[in-house]
Amino acid sequence: MSRILIIIGLIIVAIGMAWPWLARLGLGRLPGDILIQRENFTFYLPITTGLIVSVVLSLVLWLINR
Repeated sequence: MSRILIIIGLIIVAIGMAWPWLARLGLGRLPGDILIQRENFTFYLPITTGLIVSVVLSLVLWLINR
């Protein structure tokens, strides 16, 4: 269990360090992401981005456990 947590932590750190390059891919502005902006209120629900990140992480963890 500790090995998996360390790997997940390293993946999160790698994503954080690569965020400027990942932002150029358009994650967070995909079709299916909900953005509602009013004068004093902003609501953002990244449905499509969350699904893509979930699938990628599932594949990575599946490959690690294989």
